[in-house]
Amino acid sequence: MKGDVHKHPLLFTTYVVLRALVLLVLVLEAVKGRLLQRVSLRADPGTVYDPTFVEHRLHIDVPNTLEIIILLFIFSAEILGEIQEYYLLFPFWDTMLHTINGFLMAAIGSAVGLGNMWGFPYKLGMNGGFAFLILYLLLAVFAGYILTMTELALGRYTGQSTVLAYKSIRKQYAFVGWLGMLSPFLILGFYSYLGGYCIKYMLANLGDVFGASWGVGGVDGAAYFSNLTADTTQSIIYTLVFLLITIVIVSYGIEEGIERFSKIAMPALFVMLLLVIARSVTLPGASAGIAFLFKPNFEVFHGTGWISVLSAAGGQMFLSLSIGMGITITYGSHLAKDANIERSSLIIPLADTVIAVLAGLAIMPAVFASGQSPQGGVGLLYMTLQTVFNGMGGIGPFIGFIFYGLVVIAALTSSVAILEAIAGSFIDDAMNKGKGDKRKFYCWFFGILSAVLGSLIAYDGLGQNLPAMFGKFCWVDGFDLLAEGIMMPLGSLFATFFFGWIDREILPKEIHQGSNFKTEKFYRFCIRWIAPVFTFFVLLGQLDSFFGFGWFS
Repeated sequence: MKGDVHKHPLLFTTYVVLRALVLLVLVLEAVKGRLLQRVSLRADPGTVYDPTFVEHRLHIDVPNTLEIIILLFIFSAEILGEIQEYYLLFPFWDTMLHTINGFLMAAIGSAVGLGNMWGFPYKLGMNGGFAFLILYLLLAVFAGYILTMTELALGRYTGQSTVLAYKSIRKQYAFVGWLGMLSPFLILGFYSYLGGYCIKYMLANLGDVFGASWGVGGVDGAAYFSNLTADTTQSIIYTLVFLLITIVIVSYGIEEGIERFSKIAMPALFVMLLLVIARSVTLPGASAGIAFLFKPNFEVFHGTGWISVLSAAGGQMFLSLSIGMGITITYGSHLAKDANIERSSLIIPLADTVIAVLAGLAIMPAVFASGQSPQGGVGLLYMTLQTVFNGMGGIGPFIGFIFYGLVVIAALTSSVAILEAIAGSFIDDAMNKGKGDKRKFYCWFFGILSAVLGSLIAYDGLGQNLPAMFGKFCWVDGFDLLAEGIMMPLGSLFATFFFGWIDREILPKEIHQGSNFKTEKFYRFCIRWIAPVFTFFVLLGQLDSFFGFGWFS
């Protein structure tokens, strides 16, 4: 048992109660003469999970809540399930435990991407922390859930990718599909740039494992990132490497391979993220970062500031949930008719939000602990986490290598979906016209175009080498705002009008095929009134930011 566990009443009580129960089970099994047959060392939660190892080896103090969850899960599975035969006595026991575990991991795997790991923390830091978080949560419930369900249902109903899906409802709707195809094209350029940096950081941490000259070498996280952005040749090379991997995966139709691999990698990334959080929140001065996240503070709401924060949170929501960029529609087109769209639409925003908040919890305490500004911008993820890994001692580079390697896989699952959304309508159209399978052609065509865009973004070096977009943005921020801030909300706004007011019965009927649609009244009300209002203000705020109209300054 941890030496200081008695200082935490709830954790201490959990340890005492569980160990007492374990001893009671041992006595009962001994009385029954089944001790040797039924009981092994794994029966004691303390032998299965040793926080001392994590604490001393990794210099991490595991959060008490996490310890309690782990201990309860082990006790339920091993003591109650195995020794007390709950798996036999209660048929639902195994299903319950493994469903909870598997469901959580699957949801995490589908949600994790650079939108969460990179975008959420830095935009949260730029927009007041807690205030941003609250608006993001409201948007996820009243707009994210609704729009996700709309796009999944549209995809399954039509069986088509973005452009053709809207066109098959009414020809006049096709322009919304084109917006949904253009926005991921812009996103893929800067996404590849950021994904390339993940590859670089993975290899640099591997270099530190072997003491190689091409490692980080203990350089401060902020300084290392600054040096990397200034090296345009390296930036371009890693951008193109990331994009090349994406093109190969999609053009050869091997998405299933990366998806299967991600089912293992994404839960592993989740565990690594928890380790980073555990280290981050225990750093000296980390409490200020935790307060920044969770302590109520609405100073940024003064005047019309709430609209600016709302627009930033909304743009991040569109990016994280892949709303208005064709991915969700394309995914829906492959859903079976008996698939529960309502449940999937709930899981996606929920898992996405959990990962986003965890990413913020990993970053912000470390930001404040290291004396950095939460308004560090695009490079916040890379600068802060590398600082955390540098402070973990000898095991830090190994943890960093594993972590960034898993982030690369997460990023690839997203970039594959983005390229599929871009090329999907053209591939489907070619098949419908009897031109055969044009997958490779369109994947390479749009991949090369994205490579040109990604190279320009990499060469820009976050505003160091090219003229600012609209006189105020580096190219990463410029294309991010244009895609997630204007095109995606605009397309979604039209979608709420089309399916909330004109073709009102098509999608609810489709959703009913795989579920009882318990939230139908909520869906119908929100898609007509709430989601359009939220989306309108998001679009308004983003237009003001992009063009500098001064409406809310």
